Amino acid sequence: MDNRGDADATPFLSLFAAFSYGIASMAMVFINKAVIMQYVHSMTLLTLQQLATTLLIHLGRVTGYTKARPVNLETAKKLLLVSLFYNANVAFALASLKGVNIPMYIAIKRLTPLAVLLAGFFRGKGTPTTQVTLSVLLIAAGCLIAAIGDFSFDLYGYSMAFTSVFFQTMYLVLVERSGAEDGLSSVEIMFYNSFLSLPVLLFLIIATGEFPNSLSLLIAKSNSLSFLMLLVLSLIMGIVLNFTMFLCTIVNSALTTTIVGVLKGVGSTTLGFFLLGGVQVHALNVTGLMINTAGGVWYSYAKYQQKKSKQLKMMTDLEAHKK
Repeated sequence: MDNRGDADATPFLSLFAAFSYGIASMAMVFINKAVIMQYVHSMTLLTLQQLATTLLIHLGRVTGYTKARPVNLETAKKLLLVSLFYNANVAFALASLKGVNIPMYIAIKRLTPLAVLLAGFFRGKGTPTTQVTLSVLLIAAGCLIAAIGDFSFDLYGYSMAFTSVFFQTMYLVLVERSGAEDGLSSVEIMFYNSFLSLPVLLFLIIATGEFPNSLSLLIAKSNSLSFLMLLVLSLIMGIVLNFTMFLCTIVNSALTTTIVGVLKGVGSTTLGFFLLGGVQVHALNVTGLMINTAGGVWYSYAKYQQKKSKQLKMMTDLEAHKK
């Protein structure tokens, strides 16, 4: 499970990392939605997922199964804010699934690139390419059209989803600026994210009154074998998703992870029309989702082309320097 040699990853490992992240990411949305439909305490669910991740990695380290390094205080300090933003993103995303159908949830989450571009603009990062700008605007337009045609519009769910986008943007910007995760394996990043979030999550579920009500409901629900199997699957998939996401980013790049996320979103949107309550079909909603999805695919293509151009320019400059 140790990945410190990921810089020299084989093509098979790169493909496996991307494919496994796509499958895990798609499955996790539906699994979380299924759990939330029966167990509304999303913050407690996230706490259980992070606790399971922390304990499993600690056990792996003690038994020698993983070579993840012990907790380092300086590293923990660097990752504290990053971890809080990451977990806030997940917490609000889970909360949004209480009231938002899966296609609209994915459409709103696709607004993250727009938020990242705006953050970069205010930070004086420079102007993005025309293709990137237009694709992001297409994503936003599609989301707005789809929301107008959403018969199941839920203000609470929408506000939670938009707040999740905000924290995901803050997380991405902070990681880019600080380089806090540089030099860490995917397992180590997972451990710090989970371990550092636990005190905050425990405080929040107590302060908000979610606990002990969430525990009482969990005990009552434990009589249902189907719910227990779903909960255990959610805990396992939470670990798998985090691991595959960080692995994909380290083995490939953050851009690859973003592109895989967009492509799995196409599949999730399609399945979301039919599974777990589905969607009341309205022409505006369907049109908006199609525009939003097209914008997401265009954005991925534009970013890919941008990266290829940069690599080509670097190679050209290197050749010119050699001469």
